[in-house]
Amino acid sequence: MVGRVLDWYADHARDLPWRRPEATAWEIMVSEFMLQQTPVARVLEPWRQWVDRWPTPPDLAAAPAGEAVRAWGRLGYPRRALRLHRAAEAITDLHGGHVPTSHAELLRLPGVGSYTAAAIASFAHRQRHVVLDTNVRRVLARIASGEAYPPVSATVAETRMATEFLPEEPTRAAVWAVASMELGALVCTARTPACERCPVVDLCTWHTAGCPTSTGPGRRRQTYEGTDRQCRGALLAVLRSSDIRVDRIELDACWPAAPQRERALASLLADGLMVGDDTTGYALPG
Repeated sequence: MVGRVLDWYADHARDLPWRRPEATAWEIMVSEFMLQQTPVARVLEPWRQWVDRWPTPPDLAAAPAGEAVRAWGRLGYPRRALRLHRAAEAITDLHGGHVPTSHAELLRLPGVGSYTAAAIASFAHRQRHVVLDTNVRRVLARIASGEAYPPVSATVAETRMATEFLPEEPTRAAVWAVASMELGALVCTARTPACERCPVVDLCTWHTAGCPTSTGPGRRRQTYEGTDRQCRGALLAVLRSSDIRVDRIELDACWPAAPQRERALASLLADGLMVGDDTTGYALPG
């Protein structure tokens, strides 16, 4: 099965800049931070602008944290920008400005969890690691378990199963990691899987069983309109558009619901994405 997926990937992989042979470990790391909960299409241009402006970790570390938040733009979940900035500082201070190759050292970087560490080690350094993103988990759930969707949270059993599929040779394992991810993104999609184009459809337990619907709890789509996330984004947009401190009245004008605005403002201050007060005005950090 693995061989078929690898052959399919060789012919159908998208030409993404962070996958090209010349991509640096830092460029791959930036892509992993940006791609968390964000579609590829939305990441491409911000990624290009980011790596052009800060081509190495020391370049980013030398910039104020607020500039990282400003450059993050409308990607969403802007705490990722602060975490990436802190990771760049740690790489600069502790690793000579080079993204570490060790999985254990990657895990110790700010903002780098088990998935991101495995992804960087695999994609940037061609090491053998289980890389379980949403797409891979869905592919394995259908092929091996006959389930339409994986559990809400990754389980020990999933990791054990994924390890059984992982090739022993590190470079081949690294290609499998990205190939199985691509299969989930392009063919074995969540809502309308294109089983007729799947290279392993005849080996898929779920398809053989007639593609039964999930028996677990319903999977709710995330909403955005009117949420605290949207309110936080509106407040940050005001700060990103200004090179000087912003008066409270400008923030009040961007979101009409006062209780929600107060809650969002407090959370932005607590997260370090905003500094200031009603007297001195508000600004991005640094």
